This record gives sequence, structure tokens and C-alpha cells, in this order.
Amino acid sequence: MRVLFVTYPEKIMFLGMVPLAWALRNAGHEVRVASQPGLTDVITTAGLTAVPVGRDHGLYRVLGIQPEKLAAARAGFPRPYDVVDVPKKRTWTYLNKGYEFAVTWWHKMENVPMITPLVAFARQWRPDLVLWEPTTFAGPIAAKATGAAHARISWGLDVFGMARHHFLDVMNRQPPAKRADPLANWLGGQAERFGSGFSEDMITGQFTVEQIPPSLRLETPGVRYVDLRYVPYGGPAAVPDWLREPPDRPRVLLTLGLSAVERFDGYTVDLAEILGSLAELDIEVVATIADRVRDRLGALPGNVRAVPFVPLPALLPTCSAVINHAGFGTLCTTALHSVPQLTLPVHFDEPRLAGALTGLGAGLTIPSCDATGELVRDHLVRLLAEPEFGEGAARLRDEMLGMPSPNEFAEELVDLVAEHRTAAAGG
Repeated sequence: MRVLFVTYPEKIMFLGMVPLAWALRNAGHEVRVASQPGLTDVITTAGLTAVPVGRDHGLYRVLGIQPEKLAAARAGFPRPYDVVDVPKKRTWTYLNKGYEFAVTWWHKMENVPMITPLVAFARQWRPDLVLWEPTTFAGPIAAKATGAAHARISWGLDVFGMARHHFLDVMNRQPPAKRADPLANWLGGQAERFGSGFSEDMITGQFTVEQIPPSLRLETPGVRYVDLRYVPYGGPAAVPDWLREPPDRPRVLLTLGLSAVERFDGYTVDLAEILGSLAELDIEVVATIADRVRDRLGALPGNVRAVPFVPLPALLPTCSAVINHAGFGTLCTTALHSVPQLTLPVHFDEPRLAGALTGLGAGLTIPSCDATGELVRDHLVRLLAEPEFGEGAARLRDEMLGMPSPNEFAEELVDLVAEHRTAAAGG
């Protein structure tokens, strides 16, 4: 097969695609990764063939948003996707206006620069399958223009599918003359430019490649999910000398993700206070802290090793617990190593993922806004002392290991594409 991956130029979205792309290449399929030019070096560094399309959207620059002004926007889901967590917002007015806002100020800005050149490339290359990040709607537009099968590949909870489910439920109860659908109208107009029209799978995919384990995920009624085991990939990495020796006391990792510094104005917790509180414990703390944040912290406690980056798959087997933000990649990588987690969530699906993890008995959670040093220390002491958390983490690991590996899933994809070809041909 020829398989085209499509994503907008955010590194953390692309990283979750890499293991499957490798597996497909190893199985003999041709693979290309299309994105705006700004992601090209990240794609090629992963050993994959990039297809730069359009121009860089520069979303933050275009909107004139400075990182320090985004603090309020970081909490939870943006509209209309926040209806997943707030039932009272599932009204026609809120959802309709919410989609108008999301289409205008998010989805168009990410996708419009890519659509025409992506369709041109797809028509030339003729992919059999297009795998797209859930908000990169240029992917299904190109798939429909060329007759390719297409599917979303997840990087977190399916809030996009669930919000769409609520929208359609509310819309179908409106008088026919008032059923405005901002997302469908925009996608339909784009599809018509290339000889096709709107279909609901342009929003939720013909199927969804789901990397979240079943016990944590959010499934939308009517959406077909196919399981893929999450395999960590964080980019180029080297194992430092200090990590080659086993720790002489319990090791705890503190890591709060890439986006906090790359896209926002830093971490949402007081790192100095938290690290100070952990100085009272007989543990070794490895804290991944961006250099520009580290410079502001001053002297750190003697039991803290601060590093800008360390490969998590090499570090986690030596850890007794992890303090993290409940980001998709960090949470899943930690879960694969059956390490109990203390999560301090704030952004997008982090609070919901953290709550699900806690419900499984694999960790504890403190909302980022409540994460004082004392509270973090007390919760960490519980994780280290109570064996039930390790048992819960082991159950989650076993569940993830029961999902198909990328190599196994690559074989399944061939059958899924054949199935959709048969359906498109009328059986």
C-alpha cells in the first residue's frame, strides 16, 4: 500500500504517528508524511519522508497571542469541545456558536494553507490510505478527492468525536430550516472544490486508530475504533552516564511536558515549592526542566537532578513513581512501565485522563491549581508506600500490552483498506 500520514505542524501530535509509520515501512509499504514546512526537519529526523505542503500557518503569530496570555485558555477543552465535560453547555446556541468559533479561529487557520497542495500531491501519488491527526481535516478532503480510505489516528481522548455526537443530537431536534452546521458546511465547500461532497466520516474518519487503552478512553457512539498499542517515541535521544547505574534510593521522575514551555509561558505549578517539599524525603528526584525555566529557579535541593531532557523509556524502569501533567505521551509511556503516577493536570484532556487513571487505582491526581508542595509530597508518600498503586499500574500495563503492536496492526490495516475498497465499490 501507499500510506499518507497528515498532521498540522505540532511536534507532539506527530510523535505518536512515528512507530506505526515505521512498522508500515518495515512491512514493505510506502509511507509519506505531509505537513506544513515547519515540521519537515522533525519528520526527516525520525527517518521518514516528508512532504511539505502549503505554508506555515503561524497560528499564534496570526492571532497575535502571546504565550503569557494563554494561561486561562489552557484549562480544559476549548469551545465547543468543552461540552464533553459540561452537560449544561449541550444546547443548540452554545454548540452552534462554538463550532463557528472553532472553524474560524482554529480549523481554517490550520488547514486552509495545506488543502490545495495536499490534494495535488495526493492526486499525483495516489495513496491507498490517509491517516490524519483528528483536527487536520485537509487529510480527509485529500482522501475523498482521490478515493483513498482514510482514518484518524488518536493522540488523546476522542473529545472531537464526542462533541460531534452531542452536536448532531441537538441539531436533529431543531426545525429543518434552522439546522446550521458550521463544520459540515465548511468541509463540504472544500470537498466540492475537488469533485466530492461532505460526509460525516470527514469529521470522525472511516475508522479511528485508538492508542488509548480501553479502560481510559472516551468512545463516541457510532465511531469504529481499532486498537493500536502505544509505543513511545520522543525523538533523538542518548542514555546519559548517570542513568547506567541503579539508584541507591527510590527514584522519582518529575516531568511536565513539552507544550508548557514551547507553546505557553511555562509550568502551571510552583516548581521551586514542590521540589523544596520533596527535599524532606529520602528519594532521588529527576526533574526534566527546560533550560529557560531552570535559570529562574535558583539553587535546587541536594536530592534533585535537573536535566532538560532524558529518554523516558530508559529512565522509567528505574523509577518508583512519576509526577507528571497527564499528557497523552507521558502518561502512556509511564503506564507501559507500570509505574504509579501522581498527575497534576490542567490542559485539554489531561484532567479527564488523570481522573480515569486514578479511578483504575494506578495513581493519584491533584488539579494543577491546587498542587502545593505539601500536597504533592503527601500524595507522593502514599504512592511510594501503598502497594495497591503498583498493582493498579501493573494491570494497566498488561491491558496495554494486550493491544496489537504496530507491526501486528500494520497487517490489520491492509484488511481495513480492502474492506473500505469493497464498500466503495458497492460490495
